[in-house]
Amino acid sequence: MSSLIVGLLFVICASSSLAETSVPLESSLQQQESARTDGEPLPTEQGKASAVSESVAAELEEKERRAAAASVESLEKPLYNPFVERYVLDELKQLRSEMANQKAELIQQIVDRELNSVDRGVTYATDTVTYFFYLIAGASSILVLVGWTSIREIKDRVHTLADEEISKLVHQYEERLFSIEQQLNQKTRHIEANREEIELTKEVQSLWLRAAQEGQANHKIPVYDQILSLRPDDCEALTYKADAVLELGEPQWAANLCHQALAIDPDNGHAFYQLACAYTAMKNYDEAVRFLEKAVQMADSYRDDIEKDEALAPLLHNKSLKDLL
Repeated sequence: MSSLIVGLLFVICASSSLAETSVPLESSLQQQESARTDGEPLPTEQGKASAVSESVAAELEEKERRAAAASVESLEKPLYNPFVERYVLDELKQLRSEMANQKAELIQQIVDRELNSVDRGVTYATDTVTYFFYLIAGASSILVLVGWTSIREIKDRVHTLADEEISKLVHQYEERLFSIEQQLNQKTRHIEANREEIELTKEVQSLWLRAAQEGQANHKIPVYDQILSLRPDDCEALTYKADAVLELGEPQWAANLCHQALAIDPDNGHAFYQLACAYTAMKNYDEAVRFLEKAVQMADSYRDDIEKDEALAPLLHNKSLKDLL
């Protein structure tokens, strides 16, 4: 409270001194103005400014001295007592100690941060070196386990493995190529066989047309022989040749041809029919009826041919044939 009162007194004294100094400044300015109007020469700008500043400073100093003396003379009791002085000193001491503590804490924090940064750098470098050596040790262990003890062995081993893999791939592709080649050869053989079969079929077809155009049986037999020379197992050619031979009056020859056809195709109905005709010509009617029965079993259309065929006319009055028809 006393410090507040002292501050207020100091402000009041300063304001009063400023008010008193303003009066002589105005009077000096009025004197200079009157002198100028009376015709007196005015000083230069620099001299005027220096004179004004010196006079103002002197007046301010005098007024402050007088104000301080007046304020001291007007005091009725001392500005400070021992208790206030002790309080101010304690506050200053505490403030200095707090500032010192704060400075020490700030320095400690800076040092701690620098130490942490250094620790992190050292730890990172140590970990990096440690991991690097671990990596080298692991790679060396693997190489020792595998059996590679030098870069040259590694290189040779890599080349060997590469050659082995390439050899495997080449072998696989060779096998595939060989298989494809076999398939192509097989397809080629099939195509060639089909082409030959087509040519043979065309030639046989032309011979059948030629045999159909021949009107006499003795001219048909050489054509059938040509067909049989191309296709020895052609049952149809054998049976038609047997028919032509039968027209020439050779039933035994016809019967042999029919038996050859049945040896190739046991279910050939036309061979049974021609065989029945041959046995009829040889007057072996029972065998003829038996073969006709088999022919009818193979194809029911032979019933009409039996009644119309002149070679089977001797059998029309046979009781067994009548029962069959």
